[in-house]
Amino acid sequence: MPERRIAHIDMDAFYASVELLRRPELRELPVAIGGRGGRGVVTTANYVARRYGVRSAMPARKALELCPQCVFLPVDFDEYRKFSRLFKAAIATLAPLIEDRGIDEVYVDLTELAGETRALGQALKQRIVEATGLTCSIGIAPNKLLAKIGSDLEKPDGLTILRAADIEPRIWPLPVRRINGIGPKASERLNGMGIATIGDLAHHDAAALIGRFGPNYGRWLHEVAHGRDERPIITESEPRSRSRETTFERDLHPLRDRAELREIFTRLCEQVAQDLQRRRYVGRTIGIKLRFDDFRTVTRDMTIAQPTADAADIQKAARACLKRVPLERKLRLLGVRVSSLSAEDAPPAGPSPPALGESLDLFPADDAALAQSEGRPQQANPNPRGR
Repeated sequence: MPERRIAHIDMDAFYASVELLRRPELRELPVAIGGRGGRGVVTTANYVARRYGVRSAMPARKALELCPQCVFLPVDFDEYRKFSRLFKAAIATLAPLIEDRGIDEVYVDLTELAGETRALGQALKQRIVEATGLTCSIGIAPNKLLAKIGSDLEKPDGLTILRAADIEPRIWPLPVRRINGIGPKASERLNGMGIATIGDLAHHDAAALIGRFGPNYGRWLHEVAHGRDERPIITESEPRSRSRETTFERDLHPLRDRAELREIFTRLCEQVAQDLQRRRYVGRTIGIKLRFDDFRTVTRDMTIAQPTADAADIQKAARACLKRVPLERKLRLLGVRVSSLSAEDAPPAGPSPPALGESLDLFPADDAALAQSEGRPQQANPNPRGR
């Protein structure tokens, strides 16, 4: 059988690049997407902004400290989804075996295609440019693990070809975090064992890794350090979750801004329900996401007995999750999420969700709670027994 040729195609600074097609005058300036005029979190940034240290998931306030001249643009998911469809359709005209990994990246199986590997990579890049006006970076390797690493080695607009012989000179010197699946906590634990690079990991005793990380993850660490990965290209997969969230223009107080929070909470539940119904999915795990004014983020979720795509059911479960969070600070973000999805016929939409007076009474609702949330001393009750 021919050696597998798997490509990982990653669009370059996708959201920012789409925006710059519409605003070419900003191309040489630092640009960040998200944050809504300095608030919230950076979704992505162009490569000019990244030179100043601006990164995705960074608080917009921190981004502005690093780069005061950074231009913030609002997120436009409808436009990004349109370009996502365009670049994937362009790929499919040449290589139809595609595994969709999100709005801006895919894996593609090139094994059975005629042609030299680099020429195929260049052809894919050219078709994407012609269809979208955007650049991408591509890694082509014998498996998905190495292809993913390769697509990040020569960004932006890169094309990296990796073969088994390249593992030692090109992969082993990289930090362990470059392996998709080794997160910050695992990386910290590995560093504590004297393992800083992928090469260090490859030379570490497999039994010691299994003893430290358990049989599954420990064995996997040993395998991927040697560039081994037999995962197939999956051309059809089920979505894992649907979510909606919003970052507020200003921090909202749990009591004083109750009416606004009520409206936002209702809308998020309705939007998630509509997303599920359009795609004919139902879900069993429902959760919320809160970000407070100190940037602390809290999530809570629960699993219900019967899967649903109904706004009222989603709201009821989200309300129960909300009860489990002490609401003692102002809020800057609120989100609702439904996961554990199944591709079943979604039930017809039920009646509009009930008014959220009950759910947002969960926020502090008396003077004492308000005083506590603002850090003010509470006044003594002048009539403690009602006399």
